[in-house]
Amino acid sequence: MTSSPPHSTPTPHTPLSADEARRIALRAQGFLGTPNRKAGVRGILRHLGAVQLDTISVLARSHELIPYARLGAIPRKKIEDAYWNPAPSTPHPHAFEYWSHAACILPVEEWPHFAFRRRAYRSRPHWNHDLPPGVYDQVIKQLRTQGPLTATELGGAKRTSEWWDWSGTKVAVERALMYGEVVCVERRGWKRVYDLAERAIPDPLLHDDLDDTECLRRLVRLAAQSLGVGTRADIADYHRLKAEQVDAVIADSGLVPVTVEGWGKPAWADPAALESPPRGRHRTTLLSPFDSLIWERARTERIFGFTHRLEAYVPKPKRVYGYFAMPVLAGGHLVGRVDPAREGNTLVARQVTLNGPKAVPAVAQALLEAASWVNCTNVRVERVDAPDLRTPLTRELAQALG
Repeated sequence: MTSSPPHSTPTPHTPLSADEARRIALRAQGFLGTPNRKAGVRGILRHLGAVQLDTISVLARSHELIPYARLGAIPRKKIEDAYWNPAPSTPHPHAFEYWSHAACILPVEEWPHFAFRRRAYRSRPHWNHDLPPGVYDQVIKQLRTQGPLTATELGGAKRTSEWWDWSGTKVAVERALMYGEVVCVERRGWKRVYDLAERAIPDPLLHDDLDDTECLRRLVRLAAQSLGVGTRADIADYHRLKAEQVDAVIADSGLVPVTVEGWGKPAWADPAALESPPRGRHRTTLLSPFDSLIWERARTERIFGFTHRLEAYVPKPKRVYGYFAMPVLAGGHLVGRVDPAREGNTLVARQVTLNGPKAVPAVAQALLEAASWVNCTNVRVERVDAPDLRTPLTRELAQALG
């Protein structure tokens, strides 16, 4: 008589309510509980794992808005210094710029995790831009002898005023950046400053020793830690992995399978996020559309019941909420939107959308704090989508401004 082969018991899925998942996500992103202010901007960067860069600047650039939204009105120069200027006791930078969710600032400790992407870039046979013979080697030689340089200092960034028309030098240095031979560890006047990776990245982190599987496993685990809980699509989107890449490693990532009320798709959670219920103080703040709390639109709708779209690239007549409408977070919910602008010392709310009368105090508070942060002494409201809420909002602002 032969014995039956042992059957593996499927891992039970931990059930989470929609409210529990929302609170776990808020805590993981630094919006619920007391933030570690001593860790500051650098702590926020390590906690999130990636801070997206973007050229649009309304109140401030998005990478400045990310720590502001979590820590409050810290000086903007302090934010820039925290990203790009190493501490006097540390000879190496603590952050670098690379392609993650998009162009992102990343903790330098994550350099090894992107070896899989650098190898993939190196194996690509063609690019959209032509590389003149000899220019790549010349760029590397110039950086080796002259030290960190911008594309302009290397000899040119563009052939014409069109943003896509790169010079041979710009093509070469950007290709070297993708390959990992060159690294950006500073932005100067919004221009990338390039240096040799062998000089800028600490030696223990420099070499591409991790194979693709280990890179992906670590990035999947880190993404889930930064999200708290997420579907496969959520986790893949955080560092722009492919679905099959996530599938290949998620079983060995240490994440806990969960089922979330109303999600309708399998999900995974950071085990540390399940150890204790999220508690603490909620932030009230304006959010950049490029904030990692909301940058995946389907996830934002699933968690918050809030549909949001960046309309900066939508023709003006077709915009619904405004050029750079910023969602307002309050009490752990998204309660409205503000499309801001600045005129001198006045913060202008060009368009305000409120999810009902209860949102008025929170939107007023978010506007006042943002105004203070960018050194505005006045707030002017131009349009409120619900006209009957315009007077309560302007009254709330007037009382606070005195």
